[in-house]
Amino acid sequence: MLSVLLIDDEEEVLNVTRLFLERFGDMKVQVSRSAKESLGLLHDQTFDAIIVDYDMPEINGIEFLKILRSKGDVTPVIIFTGVGREYAAIEALNNGANFYLKKGEEIQPQLREMVHMIRRAVEGKMVGRGIGTAQKILTDVVHFFSDPAFVIDRDGKVIAWNDGMVNLSGIEAADMIGKKDHAYAEPFFGRKVPLLVDMVLEDPEVIKKNNYSIIAHEDGKIIAWTKAPGTDGAERILWMKATLLYDGKGIFIGTLGGIRDITHTVGTDLLIQESAAEKTEKTTAPQGQGKMFDRLMGKSKSNYQEGLRLYYREAKYEEAIAAFDRALEIEPSHAYAWHDRGVCLRALEKNEEALESITKALELAPAEEEILFTCGATLQKLGILRDDARILSAAADTYNQLLERNPANAEAWNNLGICVQEMGRSDMSRQYFDRAKDLKRYNKDRFKKRNLDTIV
Repeated sequence: MLSVLLIDDEEEVLNVTRLFLERFGDMKVQVSRSAKESLGLLHDQTFDAIIVDYDMPEINGIEFLKILRSKGDVTPVIIFTGVGREYAAIEALNNGANFYLKKGEEIQPQLREMVHMIRRAVEGKMVGRGIGTAQKILTDVVHFFSDPAFVIDRDGKVIAWNDGMVNLSGIEAADMIGKKDHAYAEPFFGRKVPLLVDMVLEDPEVIKKNNYSIIAHEDGKIIAWTKAPGTDGAERILWMKATLLYDGKGIFIGTLGGIRDITHTVGTDLLIQESAAEKTEKTTAPQGQGKMFDRLMGKSKSNYQEGLRLYYREAKYEEAIAAFDRALEIEPSHAYAWHDRGVCLRALEKNEEALESITKALELAPAEEEILFTCGATLQKLGILRDDARILSAAADTYNQLLERNPANAEAWNNLGICVQEMGRSDMSRQYFDRAKDLKRYNKDRFKKRNLDTIV
């Protein structure tokens, strides 16, 4: 009979899982409510396998795993979690986990899979875990991802191609597994060219020369976007992530690539304003108290209107920002000057600076629906580009604040649905999308914003 340590901070999960493993897995299970408590247990006891929840207070599952492996403990570990994004799986495997199992609504099939994983992990410990075994585990994990993902081995050969990649590329896994020499790029570019997974170890300048705009870059992981031809002849924006993969002994075994078409979720700003963004230097609005004489002479208003005309009529974002800055030097409490300045910065792909400017506008005019919406949209764009659930959650909170004031804003409902969908809650997102459609269908859509044509 196998001995298992089960670690989770939810008592109901502990009780159900222990009952199933003991009754149907023929295992002896000891439960623990925290990683800290479990580390104390492991001073005096040994187990054949450990199952630990990813998301726990104080010490999470990954931190527990790191502590365990740093002590030389090679007990098989299975990470069991409700976190649905791939970073949890890759982080778990790169730190020596044997398997990763995602929680969901159907509990019995998952628990049967857990029994299977425990037995495979214990057998693997006895015979050793070679590169082939690690690759098999990675293949299993990639198929849990809802986002399109694939894995290439050290030789650049495709070893995993999930359902998301099948839907995005139109290429079945059986037709792609085993291919190499950049064959995985053909569905997106029409020819064999290096993708981000091939350049994760390259210098940023090399990546940029291959027409990628880098969003985040750290050891072993990079996020970037690029342009690719669409099926209708128009360009589309492809968001990509590449992550180096290692086995439990720190041996490099391959690279995971993620690809998403984000043309419709972040809009067309990236396509239109890329060249302008490269030419623009950082501009910071002055924070002075303003000049009474200029205010009295109406210079703040004229500068603001000039900026609005440049941005709205002519798309001259750099010149518009300079005009808004002149207006703000005179009248720093002009909320919409901060707002429109932020819109220009966002169009130039200076998203962090844009968020600072729009946040300032929101501080000055917290009840303005248009400013709330722009703040949510900017957070949404940043969250999608950075693949950051915390930023997406902040965007969702902002849209919810707006919808409390005006529940008839169809665009806010739609964007809230996008944020929630990006966070892995497709069931909830459908409700928001349906709400947006109903408002439009019955002509009840209302968005309280300025008429820029009239103002200009």
